[in-house]
Amino acid sequence: MDEIYLDHAATTPMHPAVIEAMVDALQNIAGNPSSIHQQGRTARKALDDSRQTIAQSIAAQDDEIIFTGGGSESDNLAIFGTAYARRKEGRHIITSQVEHHAVLHACERLATQGFAITYLPVNDQGVVQVDDFKAALRDDTILVTIMLGNNEVGAIQPIKEIGAILETHQATFHTDAVQAYGVMAIDVDELKVDLLSTTAHKINGPKGIGMLYQRKNTPLQAVIVGGQQERKRRAGTENVPSIVAFAKAVEIAQQQMNHKQALYNGFEKIVMEALTEAGISFEVNGERSNSLPQVLNISFDQMEVESFLVNLDMAGIAVSSGSACTAGSIDPSHVLVAMFGKNSPKLRNSIRFSFGYGLNNDIVTEATKRLVEIVKRLTNA
Repeated sequence: MDEIYLDHAATTPMHPAVIEAMVDALQNIAGNPSSIHQQGRTARKALDDSRQTIAQSIAAQDDEIIFTGGGSESDNLAIFGTAYARRKEGRHIITSQVEHHAVLHACERLATQGFAITYLPVNDQGVVQVDDFKAALRDDTILVTIMLGNNEVGAIQPIKEIGAILETHQATFHTDAVQAYGVMAIDVDELKVDLLSTTAHKINGPKGIGMLYQRKNTPLQAVIVGGQQERKRRAGTENVPSIVAFAKAVEIAQQQMNHKQALYNGFEKIVMEALTEAGISFEVNGERSNSLPQVLNISFDQMEVESFLVNLDMAGIAVSSGSACTAGSIDPSHVLVAMFGKNSPKLRNSIRFSFGYGLNNDIVTEATKRLVEIVKRLTNA
């Protein structure tokens, strides 16, 4: 039985062209970008060219890109770096209840260090309400950190509206764009964000490499110290092969963005129509008209997520019940709790399907066929 991977929101397979670019860099770029000899200059050029490609993908300047070890490090640098750089100006931070744990756990740690954290609620579509944000904003707010697109239900947050409000406020504005990057157009000036984090492994690049956008003159204290790499913002010899591969993945993602959006919308239609035709009782979590196209979170009536996931895996279908960063845990999703409350049956019967590279209509149709068979068997339908 062929395995079908429908968990691209957790991580994605590397694109063959990305692998080729990385292998070429591993074989041919041996120098340290900080060295002044020829091999160092070759590495520096590869680094600079990659930085330019990635900066252009979000309409930023080259020197506003900081390379990191991944999305979690980028979030941590944004949050701790801002809090420590600006703590004399205030100690209030605003975030949301549906953030990735890289944001939530960073905020929890800051709360033990004297910072006050406001966690904005979301509606039953998983979206922060702008009026709630306005009510939470204080004179001593130094950081607002709200994700662009949710990794569990795909909900797109009102980042542009919040950014407009903060234009006349002192707070630094950070968005975690890890799940949104590569599938929706991003312009940091239009969004009016000061910091934006993302990673390569969600867009068919390698794991262990990410970036943080830092708008010029935005206060930020380094979290990793040592050498003067990344303009003294992130010490450590740059991972040139992974950065080159990251840039290649970005290049491909930018070229294929519109095609992927249409393709994933088509996959969603296949799944929804097949479930409906089979008489399966289900409900989509989140508003699809305001959602990332690759993430589809569905609640199935009379199902239990543990046995559901096991049966799907045995049928060769890889999916998730929530964020992969809580792997091994079947605790209720904090995102679904925020959306529906801690007593909702959706906490125990919801599955996330996420689309990406390597899928086509035939594969998704086959996956849906197996899905229907499992649901009917487990519900005795």
